[in-house]
Amino acid sequence: MAYRSGRHFLQIPGPTNVPDRVLRAMDNATIDHRGPEFGRLGLEIFEGLKEGFQTRQPVVIFPASGTGAWEAALVNTLSPGDRVLMFETGHFASLWHRMAARLGVSVDLVPTDWRRGVDPAAIEAKLREDRQHDIKAVCVVHNETSTGVTSRIDAVRRAIDAARHPALYMVDTISSLASIDYRHDEWGVDVTVAGSQKGLMLPPGLSFNAVSEKARKASQSAKLPRSYWNWEEMLANNKSGFFPYTPATNLLYGLHEALKMLAEEGLQNVFARHARHAEATRRAVRAWGMEILCAVPEEYSNTLTAVMMPAGHDADALRKIILEAYDMSLGTGLGKLARKVFRIGHLGDFNDLALSGTLAGIEMGFALAGVPHKKGGVLAALEYLTEAARAAPRKAA
Repeated sequence: MAYRSGRHFLQIPGPTNVPDRVLRAMDNATIDHRGPEFGRLGLEIFEGLKEGFQTRQPVVIFPASGTGAWEAALVNTLSPGDRVLMFETGHFASLWHRMAARLGVSVDLVPTDWRRGVDPAAIEAKLREDRQHDIKAVCVVHNETSTGVTSRIDAVRRAIDAARHPALYMVDTISSLASIDYRHDEWGVDVTVAGSQKGLMLPPGLSFNAVSEKARKASQSAKLPRSYWNWEEMLANNKSGFFPYTPATNLLYGLHEALKMLAEEGLQNVFARHARHAEATRRAVRAWGMEILCAVPEEYSNTLTAVMMPAGHDADALRKIILEAYDMSLGTGLGKLARKVFRIGHLGDFNDLALSGTLAGIEMGFALAGVPHKKGGVLAALEYLTEAARAAPRKAA
């Protein structure tokens, strides 16, 4: 068919659906990025971002994907040959490790089975062994997008403190910011890495570093080459709402609107909504008789669920059938999980009815693809969502 009615269901774990309010905000004429109107816009954005990161520290914006934010975090704080501690919790943690190695950083990589998050006890043990304090940074992915596993960032902070180690603490929040509770200041994070295309409900193209005083001090002696990624030049211009080079003006329009939307809903309500949708999804998966990839319930992600396929069945074949039959995109398995799992994104601009349609498409897709499953996954999710709605406080008329 040349035309497919209705709206495409984009249920990958990012980029997420861009809400109409954000699209309309971006659909405005570009203004002078050296003029007073832009300066006011910039200052409002920088203040709004602090709320999202739950920080009083500055947040640097780069026109880039989240990968750019990874590089900025490393090159602003480290020198060639510096040791960092990383955990291979999934595909994206592996890519961050690969980048660090290419930049000339020595990485102590702790492998995992990709079904669990970072072990705080292992971090404490590693840091206690490092009596000379050669390890300069601990790098952790908060929510591993390839697996649906969320590491306990506050527990990792306590482990670093228990070891009395001075290493910087860097955290990737690309698929958790503005979706899962994250506290840059309270949890003692030095550099938080984020991107625009997930919880912030924007297209790809903006990346972020929230930066502590400790990280800025480290940048003064860091020797890895940096020019475009230099924090200090950015921060000097950001004080008045501007950038040292041409910014992504129309994406910033969208960011300004997205921050307003998050403030209107209330950040704690945003977190609760994501938790509700994640639990409903997991109830559907269990009712189908399928297995969730994440092996530790305390580490279940609230932004996506990775589902393991029964032996002998191909996740990509299922995804193809669902796309062709129901115009819905699901996330593919990445790296060593290729063809073994599919990922359900339930983050960003998303509500109960959108989740219900998503789960219905999957259950119908199982039947079309001949994937062995039990019926009733959608019903299990609907029952949970209905009970949650009954328990929610009613708004005054």
